[in-house]
Amino acid sequence: MAIYQCATCHMAVNVQCETCKKPLVDDVLTLDDGSSVRIAQCPTCEGKIKSPMCCGSDMACQAV
Repeated sequence: MAIYQCATCHMAVNVQCETCKKPLVDDVLTLDDGSSVRIAQCPTCEGKIKSPMCCGSDMACQAV
């Protein structure tokens, strides 16, 4: 399971795809301009969302 935790306040969340019931995995999406965005992606249906944020920053992901 992927757990995202805030480096500042240490709040943590786990995320799963509601459609597939699979834990989302941490990934990076490279945009057309070469910049990158952290995302959480479903390993089954390949849906993706912007990774969770807390205290103004992306939360770090750790697999448990």
